[in-house]
Amino acid sequence: MRIKISALVFGLAFCFIFGFSSLFADGLIIVDPPRVLPHRHPRPEALTVKYHRVQINIENGIATTSIDQVFVNNYDVDLEGTYMFPLPEDATISNFTMYIDGKKISGEILDKDRAREIYEDIVRRMKDPALLEYVGRNMFKVRVYPIPKHGEKRIELVYQETLKYDAGIYKYVYPLNTEKFSPKPLEEVAISANIRSKIPIKSVYSPSHEVDAKIEKLTARCGYEAKNVKPDKDFVLYYTVSEKDVGLNLLSYRKENDDGYFMLLLSPGELAGKNIDKDITFVLDVSGSMSGDKIGQAKEALRFCINSLSKGDRFNIVSFATNVNQYKESLVPTDSGNIRGALNFIDKLVASGGTDINGALLSALKMAAALEGKQTRSGTRPKMIVFLTDGQPTVGVTEMESILKNLEDANTTKSRLFVFGVGSDVNTHLLDRISETHRGANEYVVPQENIEIKVSSFYRKISEPILTDVSLDFGKIKAKELYPFTLPDIFKGTQLVLLGRYEGHGPTAIKLTGYVNGKEQQFIYEDSFPFENTKNDFIPRIWATRKIGYLTSEIRLKGENKELIDEIIKLSKEYGIMTQYTSFLVLEKDEDYRRWGIRPSEVPVMREEGKMHSLSMKQMTGARSVSSSMEISGLKDELVVKEPMRMTVKYIGMKTFYLQEDGFWMDSKFNENLKVKEIKYFSEEYFKLLKEKPELGRYFAVGEKVVVVLDGICYRITE
Repeated sequence: MRIKISALVFGLAFCFIFGFSSLFADGLIIVDPPRVLPHRHPRPEALTVKYHRVQINIENGIATTSIDQVFVNNYDVDLEGTYMFPLPEDATISNFTMYIDGKKISGEILDKDRAREIYEDIVRRMKDPALLEYVGRNMFKVRVYPIPKHGEKRIELVYQETLKYDAGIYKYVYPLNTEKFSPKPLEEVAISANIRSKIPIKSVYSPSHEVDAKIEKLTARCGYEAKNVKPDKDFVLYYTVSEKDVGLNLLSYRKENDDGYFMLLLSPGELAGKNIDKDITFVLDVSGSMSGDKIGQAKEALRFCINSLSKGDRFNIVSFATNVNQYKESLVPTDSGNIRGALNFIDKLVASGGTDINGALLSALKMAAALEGKQTRSGTRPKMIVFLTDGQPTVGVTEMESILKNLEDANTTKSRLFVFGVGSDVNTHLLDRISETHRGANEYVVPQENIEIKVSSFYRKISEPILTDVSLDFGKIKAKELYPFTLPDIFKGTQLVLLGRYEGHGPTAIKLTGYVNGKEQQFIYEDSFPFENTKNDFIPRIWATRKIGYLTSEIRLKGENKELIDEIIKLSKEYGIMTQYTSFLVLEKDEDYRRWGIRPSEVPVMREEGKMHSLSMKQMTGARSVSSSMEISGLKDELVVKEPMRMTVKYIGMKTFYLQEDGFWMDSKFNENLKVKEIKYFSEEYFKLLKEKPELGRYFAVGEKVVVVLDGICYRITE
């Protein structure tokens, strides 16, 4: 069993036992009260963490974790205490470094029973339920003295553990939760992971933190860094391995007698070296509004894209303002002569005139259709249009529905349209619908952002398609409510993360179909959808977040619909997901404000904010319109479990707790028909129940007064 430590990164803070004073953890220093305090000197309540750095090295499933942290005593007295560190099961400490008066100090490892006795004693004295997540763990223990006044104490710890392996997936967990304990943000948190494997690494994914990952066949690295933050959840890392060309790995969550949830990680792996020749047209707005820095940055971005084309590609450039101009009459090969000519064409572009969006995009689509008609094999090549504009249609066809209909009729080659909106004077409803209908993506460059950097970065991601026209067949398992709705093409260095629900259970053959260099290929994967599996409890919340994103997008682009609104409200309440839009919907009734723990004085302000956001959802142009589009895109592509926006909502695994007016943290699964068992906080019965059902520990850690539903019984903890 891997421990889950919801406090501070190993040793990130301190526990001061001064009656009802605070505890700070993961590894923790229990500090003894100073024997003597200067006159009128306040009792210490916390020490500062100067930095906390973690280096993770994983070699064929064996993880070595190195922790380096510095504690700072800002008080006028020396302090002393005991450092205790909760260990993962079967972990082995290989190094502990702390020097006192030039001597290296060693410690001892306590077994679970002894560790539990110590922790229960601490919990009783501290009267802090948050400690309950530590009860029953193996512990490393060492005496710390002195912690010099206005001085620092540096601790280094190294331990090894063997990661559990399941169907091509390794999981690593590092405790990184300080929300309950830290009195102020940490100065620095840095986690770096290096992975080596004998089997090719296909994907690296974190549901807890946004990480940058780079995979190079048998090695991978990723990291997370932040300054002046309060980490509030564990750092969780998955990586997958497979000998197959395309990696497909399944994670699932299901409670008995309920439809399951699943997450599918799909990575091109060995196919990443098999770049597909593509047809790509760059469509650039050169209307008068693009003058100044905008046109300069846009031209530099276009130069970068042209210089980054692959040898087998065909390309063209369409510039548009009042009139539409083309570099060439049709798509041309990527050779030195055409590259030079294209760069000269870009140099001569000048911003002036109106904005003929309809004419420019039709020109690009007609070129692709004409080429396909002349060369039969061109139909197997992916076709892409990169479209950049900073305005609304003002010339030619300007009515939005007419433009969308024209594009739909003209796109006979199924070209992907990737849209860049620059500034806030763009019609986001039009641009979003263009990219959504034509299986592309949308990006917005807000004022003060550099167009060149944004476009160049995005082009790197889409410049090398690996697998196109992707489809999945789940065999005898019924997969439903999939997000994204339409599977996108897969590009080099990227992975597809698919969320969905499923009916049925048991082993099945998952069939992946796609095109590689014009040839259809199929990949078969044997896997199993479980009848019950409650390990991956992050999956339902990410699935629900994505679904809310898609429902909200439907409402924004096509108008309000009662069924969609009701579904958003239901998801928001069940999964505890609050967005600007859902908060407006959910909080239309006074009882909903009480449910979310909002004070009466806040209601008028929130209702006004809700009205403003509702208006921004309907606006087609302006800063609020761009912001709404970007927010919804983020929800639709969500990969990380976000913490609640309000302090009155807490996530613990699959459970959501709401702070009620009476001070109770209420499990969202509570209903009046459940059998209620009332237990006094910190009574003998309370600790006896924790021994019988240790899984309750992390739920009781929510607060002193809490209502928890588990296995059909409602436990009500009272003062």
